[in-house]
Amino acid sequence: MADSPMNIFQVAGRAMSAQLVRMNTTASNLANAGGVATTAQAAYRSIKPVFRTQFDQASQMSTVNVEKIVTAGEEPTKRFDPGNPLADKDGNVFENAVDESRELVDMLESARNYQNNVEVMQTAKTLILDTIKLGR
Repeated sequence: MADSPMNIFQVAGRAMSAQLVRMNTTASNLANAGGVATTAQAAYRSIKPVFRTQFDQASQMSTVNVEKIVTAGEEPTKRFDPGNPLADKDGNVFENAVDESRELVDMLESARNYQNNVEVMQTAKTLILDTIKLGR
């Protein structure tokens, strides 16, 4: 991007891509909520994207990229359930570490951020078309 400045569509598009990654990780977390495993190490833990701001010197605009996806949140919870086929020798299973309420809030927030960027692109497109109409 050093050669040519970023435009508003590239900035909003990158932000939308980052929010899509966030939505997908949240969906994965919700899909694994309520599951159990034989060991704490085998239990699912929530994953979260880590965002990194990218400043474009040429356009003086900033956008966001997903730098990596990390394991986040709490440790799996040990529960006594001797009838479960996944129970260890002591009758314990480990519940996946997913806070469903937090995940639903994240899903709602990422959907709103995505929609805001869609509106930015729509507004920019409308302004460009209106400017072109002025020249006629």
